[in-house]
Amino acid sequence: MPPDQLRHLVQQLLAGQCDVEQFLTLAATGDANASGAPAAMVDVDRARRCGFPEVIFGEGKSAATIAAIAQQLLDRGQSVLVTRIDESKATALQAILPSLQYNALGRTVRVDFPRTDSPAANRGRVAVITAGTSDLPVAEEARETLAWMGVDVTLVQDVGVAGPHRLPARLAEFADSDAVVVVAGMEGALPSVVGGYVACPVFAVPTSVGYGANFGGVSALLSMLNSCAANVAVVNIDAGFKAGYLAGLVATRAHQRTED
Repeated sequence: MPPDQLRHLVQQLLAGQCDVEQFLTLAATGDANASGAPAAMVDVDRARRCGFPEVIFGEGKSAATIAAIAQQLLDRGQSVLVTRIDESKATALQAILPSLQYNALGRTVRVDFPRTDSPAANRGRVAVITAGTSDLPVAEEARETLAWMGVDVTLVQDVGVAGPHRLPARLAEFADSDAVVVVAGMEGALPSVVGGYVACPVFAVPTSVGYGANFGGVSALLSMLNSCAANVAVVNIDAGFKAGYLAGLVATRAHQRTED
């Protein structure tokens, strides 16, 4: 095993991220990938370049790998966001990182590094709007992403086009947002309607919610891509993180200009 990988493995042992038996096995076999951290090339400079740290995609990674990546970010004073985490993996992670916050519905994990500014000084405002309650898991992924970014989030639920009177009744809750995330399945019509009410970007998220002809979200995706509302942009199916991140960038930049 190369010295740098062995050094990192020793750090994991001292931090309690692996036990003695795991350490001896990994050191003897040289199986760097099994320990998790050496397999990841963490972009610790991304916060400086892009405004926010690297986000960890949890599917396909072990809890030990995720914890090791997270620790590298925390060691540099960067908050952690992990997406697509099931309950069993979250439990394993919590044994290593007790301070994590797990959102079971959104399948996200956050470890917030203490902010140097006031927690009340949120970086802009975004509304996350769902067509139906079945869209909430994707909406929660977006909401947790925005919370990790320090953006003030308003969640407006279950205002789809099947009950058109519901959206205008909630307009005051999102009319002054810096950006809006709209999460909808079925025919995916809601983003266009929301776009006609607000003077900000609308990031539309098609979900895989729907019956057979929905084709796992493809029909909602195509509907949103064909939106006649000029302020609607579309992300991938079920991509709550991506929409939340984009909306967060808009909000934080708008907030920075206001401060300047």
